[in-house]
Amino acid sequence: MKITVLGFGSWGTSISKLLAQKGYDLIVWTKDERVIESMRWSENPYYFPNVKLPKNIYVTNDLKKAVSSAEIVVIAIPTQVIRMVLTEIDLSGKTIINLSKGIEINTGKFIHQIFQDLFRKNINYCSLSGPTHAEEVMREIPTNIVAASKDDKTLKTVQNIFNTNYFRVYTNQDILGVELSAALKNIYAIAAGIIDGLGPWDNTKAALITRALMEMRRFGEEIGAKRETFMGLSGIGDMIVTCTSQHSRNRFVGEEIGKGKNIQEILANMYMVAEGVYTVKALMQNVNVKQTEMPIAEKIYQVIYEDNDPLKCIEELMERELKPEFW
Repeated sequence: MKITVLGFGSWGTSISKLLAQKGYDLIVWTKDERVIESMRWSENPYYFPNVKLPKNIYVTNDLKKAVSSAEIVVIAIPTQVIRMVLTEIDLSGKTIINLSKGIEINTGKFIHQIFQDLFRKNINYCSLSGPTHAEEVMREIPTNIVAASKDDKTLKTVQNIFNTNYFRVYTNQDILGVELSAALKNIYAIAAGIIDGLGPWDNTKAALITRALMEMRRFGEEIGAKRETFMGLSGIGDMIVTCTSQHSRNRFVGEEIGKGKNIQEILANMYMVAEGVYTVKALMQNVNVKQTEMPIAEKIYQVIYEDNDPLKCIEELMERELKPEFW
């Protein structure tokens, strides 16, 4: 079986290692010439220095060549460039496995909806999501993830391809709920990081994660996601790890904000993409249409894009109208 991975950042690298170790015929596409050069020594030092990668990972900067003979294409590139990359290639008839997490700013669409726009029903599509930091997958630390697709056959195929003795794959047909959770938890991880930067305040952070999950679930149910998805690996599982882990780039962004740094300065000094910064902008455009009440996400938007003071935003959240816990 021929597999192509588009993107060779932290996730693309760790999942390529997993697939290569299982013996698949693997091609990886990246535009980064430095990474291509470094693979002469079977390394990607910009993400995982001093880690040797399997020899059967072939890296190219030729996008069309990379996908031409692939039966399965794995997407591991930033959300905001996915549509641009897809317009350059034809993926009809292939199985697509998405690892990216976010919402397209210009359209407010989730990633599976971008694929629907471009390919209609001419592809088999699946998203992989859950509490899965690439750094730990790379070290083969026991990890659980969920594969989401409308098609049972695709789910079984993906489950068999990716499952290992350290990477356990479950299945779920609620693709909207899984992709929504994958995107929104990055916003709340920024909020968690802000609390770490200001405090750390354990009481506040625990309350944030709990209320953020409720906020995310309310929005998800309103647009058609299933309630139980938010209590699963892609929901509360990914929320916990992204809000608490030292590996979380979104939590890191929030922590730096909490310490008083400017968002432009923070992003300028980061090599990797913090998707939550862009997802909250896309979400606010979406929420304005739906008229969903999402006070935590709204405050994160104000901190990042309107330069509001984080402490003031926390005070305003604490002083909101009193309500029942479950509504």
